[in-house]
Amino acid sequence: MKNNKALGQHWLKNRTILDEIAELSGEGVLCVEIGPGLGFLTSSLLKRFDKVIAVEFDAELAKKLPGSFPGKNLEVVNEDILKYDFLEVSQPYVIAGNIPYYITSPIIEKVLTLANLPERVVLLMQKEVAERITSDKETLLSLFVKNRAKVWTGPVVSKVEFTPPPKVDSQVLVMEPLPKPVVKDEVFDLIKIGFSSPRKKLIHNLAKLKSKEELTEIFQDLKIDVNARPEDLHLIDWNDLYKKIK
Repeated sequence: MKNNKALGQHWLKNRTILDEIAELSGEGVLCVEIGPGLGFLTSSLLKRFDKVIAVEFDAELAKKLPGSFPGKNLEVVNEDILKYDFLEVSQPYVIAGNIPYYITSPIIEKVLTLANLPERVVLLMQKEVAERITSDKETLLSLFVKNRAKVWTGPVVSKVEFTPPPKVDSQVLVMEPLPKPVVKDEVFDLIKIGFSSPRKKLIHNLAKLKSKEELTEIFQDLKIDVNARPEDLHLIDWNDLYKKIK
């Protein structure tokens, strides 16, 4: 079967790596798999979980997938993962998947804001994105993830391991959702203002909130470099800044 390039399908067939992704996902009653495709990762997940719910957007793939696993407790749902209702999942579960690069951020934002949070999320994604999320140089996405989950990287997967090969390498990102966010929504509203022009100095981006003189004093109070850019501040810095500016 041909892959659908429009859906960003790149299939990983290396069984050792697939088993490692499944192992990072843990084991237990239920795993929701994002984009199973031909079922290579599904096979590894079924060895570790009592049931796998595979959410596949491609109707042809979704129709054929159950036939690859006769007798296995596999439920295939033909739906866009961004529209899938996770409230239908009533028991403790984890999420795993080899996800399309072009919807990485929306998928992460969805799974970390669910009303019934998963116990763990294990996603194979573009290596550069995984590195940015775990870097000390922050982005809106990295701060969003760190605000809602404990996060770390797993193995790097070379592009040559995929069929067809993508243009870049991939990496596994593991997230364990926190019971509640580290900082409240109002702090994140400030973070969004701070990142309105990511390459500018933070003090300029916050100028609509306070005068430069007031901001300079606040920065000095908090021992934040007045020349700092948004990427230089971590969650705790933003929380302290919010308390001074509000």
